[in-house]
Amino acid sequence: MPFVPSLISSSHPSTSASALRLPQGSSQTPGPLSSLVWLVPAVWTTALGLWGLTRRNSMWRDEAATWQVARRPADEIWHMVGNVDVVHAAYYLLMHALFECFGAGITTLRLPSVLATAFAAASIAVVGSRLSGARVGLTAGMAFGLLPAVQFYLQEGRPYALVAACAGGSTLLLVNVLMGRDRPVTWIAYGGSVLLGGLLNWLSLLILSAHLVTLLWVRAGQRVWRKWVVVAALAALCVLPLILFSRGQSAQVSWIPPLTWHMLIGPGVLLAIGGAGLLVEGPHRRQLSVSAVGMPLLALPQLILAGLSLVQPLFLDRYVLFSLLGLALLIGSAVDRGIRVVGHRHPRTAPWILPLVILVATMALLPQLLAKRSPASRVDDVLAIASVVQTVKKPGDAVLFLPAARRDTESVSPAAFSGLRDLALAVSPQASGTLKGIEASPEQIRASMLAQRRILLVTDTPEAGRPVTARRDKVKLRVLGTDFVVVSDKQVRGRRVTVYERPARQAVPRARR
Repeated sequence: MPFVPSLISSSHPSTSASALRLPQGSSQTPGPLSSLVWLVPAVWTTALGLWGLTRRNSMWRDEAATWQVARRPADEIWHMVGNVDVVHAAYYLLMHALFECFGAGITTLRLPSVLATAFAAASIAVVGSRLSGARVGLTAGMAFGLLPAVQFYLQEGRPYALVAACAGGSTLLLVNVLMGRDRPVTWIAYGGSVLLGGLLNWLSLLILSAHLVTLLWVRAGQRVWRKWVVVAALAALCVLPLILFSRGQSAQVSWIPPLTWHMLIGPGVLLAIGGAGLLVEGPHRRQLSVSAVGMPLLALPQLILAGLSLVQPLFLDRYVLFSLLGLALLIGSAVDRGIRVVGHRHPRTAPWILPLVILVATMALLPQLLAKRSPASRVDDVLAIASVVQTVKKPGDAVLFLPAARRDTESVSPAAFSGLRDLALAVSPQASGTLKGIEASPEQIRASMLAQRRILLVTDTPEAGRPVTARRDKVKLRVLGTDFVVVSDKQVRGRRVTVYERPARQAVPRARR
């Protein structure tokens, strides 16, 4: 990489006369090297995303939801989000369009997240470069793609990487405004980025709290304040109907556990790392700096989400994945400061320190990188267990799913279940506008089971499952336990297929009343 020494050592004073005052040592990369500041992290992150993209042809339950919904006609998607998952309506429609254009496949499912993460890395690289020099920007962009949480959602067929891309874009646009590029098109793009992020997941509006603190930190002028308040309010108001409507579907997140102290250990470590970066850079009061942008972006979304979770449990790291953009910025600043210290004593070796740091970090994180690309990195695999069903089923067999949400295996791989009668299903997922369909009454399920010779039960493995609470599911287990015997039991990656058979001495057609 012959460009590296000149790129990471380039620095000259900012020329933005109308901008807020920048801290001493900040710079913008001149000439053709400016494109490399964002291009290198973008290519780096894309390469990491394409590496092992299919995860050995595995797909877990969250991605299975995207897969089955995106393959439905648009009118059926609208029907479904009126009942469940309205918070992901925009994402499902986007993936439906992509499936229509490029075909339904694992690459089409996950590639948008790869490209979105690459865009987020490029955005934060440009932010770091404009605030504190090319080296900070390059380090921040490369670091973002390496963070373990980012690695997880980099190859995920869900909207969280796209939200991070919107957050990175809106943060870059706000920095542009604060550096003197106060143009109508910039504000329109800023509002559009915030709005799009909110439509993909309305919790992404928490980024407005980070931008608010940044504006307070640098004591932005009244003109900027007025425009920001108007644009931010308009974006939030456009997302408000989605927020209100999704409240009626809050049962979907009822599985999220209440906030506990041990759940805050991870965010606490990240905040400590960010705080260390803040101390290394210094506060730069009233100055537009990495601290003024990075620390609020890292801290505020996580702290506010923790506060909201005291009322309604919502604390999941993926909801605030975009906050790691702030962590990447602070890491970039800390590494830059270390290189500056070494550079005073060993100026010839200083330009090569950053490539060495990135190499060492990559090697240290290699076990994590490999683990994230393994099928075992997710709680289950709906495709693997569908293959098991294909091998154990026999003509005349029936199938049960416990809980009903495990029907996603059939929705993703219908061919594997051809010829199997679903004993519990009353209305299909498509017809009911749901993800798992509507099941018959417990009494009807019991009667159907007692009229069957062999039943395949598709469920979770003990370590991946939750306690059975629904009456229908209790009936399924009770009848299987008292009237059937296990003849086969196979477990693969968090899913389980157990084959039950009626003893020959029992009369099959007569169902007990």
